[in-house]
Amino acid sequence: MGSGLTVAVFGAYGHTGRFVVAELLERGFVPVPSGRDAGKLTKLASESGLEARQASVDDPASLDRALAGAAAVINCAGPFATTAAPVIEAALRAGIPYVDVAAEIEANADTFRHFTDRARAAGAVVVPAMAFYGGLGDLLATAAMGDWSTADEAHVAYGLSSWHPTAGTRASGTVSGQRRAGRRVRYRNGRLEYHHDDLPTLEWPFPGPMGPRAVIGEFTMADVVTIPSHLSIPDVRTYMTVEAARDLSAPDTPAPAPVDQHGRSAQTFLVDVVVRSGGAERRAVASGQDIYAVTAPLAVEAVGRILSGRTRTDGVASAGEIFDAPEFLRALSPHISLELRP
Repeated sequence: MGSGLTVAVFGAYGHTGRFVVAELLERGFVPVPSGRDAGKLTKLASESGLEARQASVDDPASLDRALAGAAAVINCAGPFATTAAPVIEAALRAGIPYVDVAAEIEANADTFRHFTDRARAAGAVVVPAMAFYGGLGDLLATAAMGDWSTADEAHVAYGLSSWHPTAGTRASGTVSGQRRAGRRVRYRNGRLEYHHDDLPTLEWPFPGPMGPRAVIGEFTMADVVTIPSHLSIPDVRTYMTVEAARDLSAPDTPAPAPVDQHGRSAQTFLVDVVVRSGGAERRAVASGQDIYAVTAPLAVEAVGRILSGRTRTDGVASAGEIFDAPEFLRALSPHISLELRP
């Protein structure tokens, strides 16, 4: 599939970055690992036999060298509030597509706000949040919408068996918390709202085999940026199983540990997306193993489709807008199980 095309991976030595490098190799691309930590890059290069290029977001020339000759770049380095804009700028200078795996709500909103006009004018492709959070939910919501042009509400319920966060997840969460000044965020009436309300606990009717589970309501994820960026839905809500939310908030929850030959953790997930319009309801469900591992095929599939021209638009676009959502989801069948209802 990759036909030897070179793809730069910024933050390649991180937990998700390593999955992305492996997925690129599996699909015939040539990854170029990059990042600011020379020691970690050297170690990754010696393990993989790949050429590594040190670069830092505060050194544009180093980013230019890292992207030289690449057909695309995947940014896996959080916090994306710090890294997204400089790497996008470098991608625009290089004239190559940019994809990231940001789950940070404000960072993704910044990408749409600051780069939409410039990217479209340049005919460039910038796809933020091409990951488990933001990308997968958007693809599922788009597929569920089908021929509807509008809907009243979308609900994205995350049924995670557990959540052992990486150091990058914790760092990104800290930055997002600082940007919100302790407030919570939700998407209502067509806009992001910041508030201090307590989050409700309720029961979500996940389909089998998971079944009904207690979830934290308005546990807001990046879907509140990606879905409304192109779908006419004024109310987008996301939910998280109570157990996973507790794992994330506990300071002593360990990082994910590999349990198989692919390096995946034992964590399982079920994402249940419901869109409603009037009295009608449509649903899309995806399940699989390890939210960090499944981000890699999402991001690499996106790069493959961009480079082969299988896109619907350019500029800054979320997954559901730029790709054929049902077709994209079916292409992920080695990694997720999918069900569209009806």
